[in-house]
Amino acid sequence: MLLPTLVTCLAGCAFLLSPVSEGCGPGRGYGKRRSPRKLAPLAYKQFSPNVAEKTLGASGRYEGKITRNSERFKELTPNYNPDIIFKDEENTGADRMMTQRCKDKLNSLAISVMNLWPGVRLRVTEGWDEDGHHSEESLHYEGRAVDITTSDRDRNKYAMLARLAVEAGFDWVYYESKAHIHCSVKSDHSVAAKSGGCFPGEATVTLEGGGHKSIRDLQPGERVLASAGSGKLVYSEVLAFLDYDPTTWKLFYTLQTKAGARLSLTAAHLLFVTEGNCSEGAGLAPGALRTVYASDAQPGQCMLVSEGETGQSRLSHITQVSVRGSRGAFAPLTQQGTLVVDGVVASCYAVLDQHSLAHWAFSPLRLIYSWTGSTGSDRDGVHWYARLLHWLGKMLLGSGRLHPMGVAQDDR
Repeated sequence: MLLPTLVTCLAGCAFLLSPVSEGCGPGRGYGKRRSPRKLAPLAYKQFSPNVAEKTLGASGRYEGKITRNSERFKELTPNYNPDIIFKDEENTGADRMMTQRCKDKLNSLAISVMNLWPGVRLRVTEGWDEDGHHSEESLHYEGRAVDITTSDRDRNKYAMLARLAVEAGFDWVYYESKAHIHCSVKSDHSVAAKSGGCFPGEATVTLEGGGHKSIRDLQPGERVLASAGSGKLVYSEVLAFLDYDPTTWKLFYTLQTKAGARLSLTAAHLLFVTEGNCSEGAGLAPGALRTVYASDAQPGQCMLVSEGETGQSRLSHITQVSVRGSRGAFAPLTQQGTLVVDGVVASCYAVLDQHSLAHWAFSPLRLIYSWTGSTGSDRDGVHWYARLLHWLGKMLLGSGRLHPMGVAQDDR
């Protein structure tokens, strides 16, 4: 197993370091060096992103107060980072309690503060609230919000502190008062954390020879309906699961089409949509599809849906996009890199916003499978190769080039 692993590591590095001209998403290509970016301080009363705190585009909905006696108290973890000063005026240690995501972002911000202002540390004035001092449905009650200043309490620094918090990855940052900055994060449940992109366990695929099977029950070696490009459907072998977690709780984007198909997948998962307008029920024209994250799909776009088991597909408009929670997250990888889930053609990949590049990046894993009949991984959890590529991507490209809900908590 050592030799294939070494070959795969080198291939992954070559992929990520290669100076290809086509970038992952809008902007510069892979091989171009990014110029240092000048950070703009937030203005007083400005918040980023420019949406309400408890919306999907920011930190998400309130999920309920956490108390020391509640079952959810185990979701909180203490932060003993010596580079952060906790005011802890209650003298209970409550300000140190927070979700893992909040802790990760706060620790990252502490480093930025020390780098920008030598000798100055990050200071937390309010963290988890167990005493009811905040407004109703405040995210402080869930350990998902902190109020911060600098250790020297220099208010001239707070505008830039807010910008540093944005850069550190907080999901919502508000220059709330002259005395502090308010920051909050999405719940650990709602983030496509360790998996990047998945389908719910009850989603079904079509097996070769007829019949359907839920994704959670699939086995490597089985052949399922997939897309070979240009709208042609074929049966493709399942090589492995890039993630297999029957217990995790995830938020799934559910896309409903005019043809009646409903596809659910996590925010960072890729799917195929039309560039512009399309005719309902039409066949696929060359170059008509592009890949987008599930969180970016919009009503009016068209997806490719299967016509039973005829080997044909057609376009159908997305009529509704909704979000729902479900337990279990599963991401099978096929030889084609695609599969038909609940009647809709989807990619096997996530986090990186171009299917063709992602498929290329997984070529070494397909090669290992062709040599050995295995990908060298137990089914449960995130596949080692997916972790490797993700780690390399963050190291060499930066998290900003990957979907924000697919890189949130990999460094726990």
